[in-house]
Amino acid sequence: MRILDTEHPFFQPLWVRVAIVILAFTWAAFEFAMGEDLWALIFGAIGSFCTWALLINYRNSHEKGGRDG
Repeated sequence: MRILDTEHPFFQPLWVRVAIVILAFTWAAFEFAMGEDLWALIFGAIGSFCTWALLINYRNSHEKGGRDG
């Protein structure tokens, strides 16, 4: 079971992946500024996970040599 299907064509452009990461961290900063520490922590964790999954560990289908089947 995958939490985030990084093989979906939506995530292929780099700008989309970067925008998702920036949005998550921006929302975490907003929640922190509003005094909502729990929501800031949640969105910070989402931003951290998206950074790992979409930027650091991302491999598109062309780099993998295509899908089997």
